[in-house]
Amino acid sequence: MTADRSLVHIAIHAAFIGALGFLPLVSIPLMGGVPITAQTLGVMLAGVMLGPVRGALAVLLFLFIVALGAPLLAGGRGGIGVFYAPSVGFLIGFPVAAFVCGAMMRVLRSQPIFTATLVSSVVGGIIVLYVFGIPGIAIMAQTSLLEAVAGMLAYLPGDILKAFAAAAIVGAVERGRPDAILSRQ
Repeated sequence: MTADRSLVHIAIHAAFIGALGFLPLVSIPLMGGVPITAQTLGVMLAGVMLGPVRGALAVLLFLFIVALGAPLLAGGRGGIGVFYAPSVGFLIGFPVAAFVCGAMMRVLRSQPIFTATLVSSVVGGIIVLYVFGIPGIAIMAQTSLLEAVAGMLAYLPGDILKAFAAAAIVGAVERGRPDAILSRQ
């Protein structure tokens, strides 16, 4: 794959994550106000579609644009201040989650696409992301780690639905354009 084509894929996925920020967020008065957003679906898809490195680079590009002030996070948030909010752990974990999603897709290359994507999205897009997000909440919301873990239970059903959505989307892409799933090449 040419470098130009890789850059286009990275930019498209960064834009897609940003576009998901325009979907309505669900505010929960728990965990310091960390909202439920569709953007973690974009992080999952970046990793499973592009592979570990390009997926992580797409997310890093998105976060760089947000840090510059673009209001692309759910609820129209942007700027350096978002990195001082209770959701900072999730933002820091986004590129790692995308990398792990992509790496898992490579490990599960011989599995059916739906299964590989679902497992990759759960491991990278939920477990790894929670490893970063929960301590971030605990620190920024000044709560205990155990309280942060308990509070995350409200987010888990939605995240599981996003993992299934990622698996369905990638399955549909594979039926129409199997070459578009770069993590399987």
